[in-house]
Amino acid sequence: MNLLLVEDEPNVVSVISRGLTEEGFTVSVAPDGLIGKQLALENEFDLVILDIMLPGINGLELCKIIKAEKPNVPIIMLTALGTTENVVNGLDNGADDYLIKPFKFAELFARIRMLLRRYTGSASLDQVINVADLQINLSAKSVKRNNTEVVLTATEYRLLEYMAKNKSKILSRIDILESVWDIDFNLGTNVVDVYVNYLRKKIDKNSDQKLIHTAVGLGYVLKG
Repeated sequence: MNLLLVEDEPNVVSVISRGLTEEGFTVSVAPDGLIGKQLALENEFDLVILDIMLPGINGLELCKIIKAEKPNVPIIMLTALGTTENVVNGLDNGADDYLIKPFKFAELFARIRMLLRRYTGSASLDQVINVADLQINLSAKSVKRNNTEVVLTATEYRLLEYMAKNKSKILSRIDILESVWDIDFNLGTNVVDVYVNYLRKKIDKNSDQKLIHTAVGLGYVLKG
């Protein structure tokens, strides 16, 4: 899923971007309200995180602008302004949630999950795995790369789903055989290598960022 972070504090940007990227999100960053406005209105984001005290356009005004154009995009206000009046003002200007700095990343992530469930309905966060710009919908058993549908065979999909559920973890050929194919499958076969190659051609071929990696002598890993 694609998130927009509009924040001018480098330390906050670093913490949030690193944490969300590790959770499989694609994060775009705007250092001020003017760039935030341009990115929010010209691109499709699943959620926006806004600071209030921003150069250019403040977060309250930007929130109103985004909601007027894209009312179905959830917005979290993330700010040091923590009085009750500030919170009410933020919510009145269209924010869906309001988190006060300093904050814990785990709480921010929990609120993101809650809002994405609320706005996406059945396609909840728990049913979608994201690795960079690769999106795997577990309920629909569909795959997209950079918002373009990728058509897979049933076996290719099972392999990709298994790798995605274990993203960033090196999986041996035996691990993959036992999980994707029948446990009694001939372990001497090169079927894993063949199907990983099939996936690479469909997932990575037309993208600069390669997601399927070989761990020499160990197996394969899917990571952004």
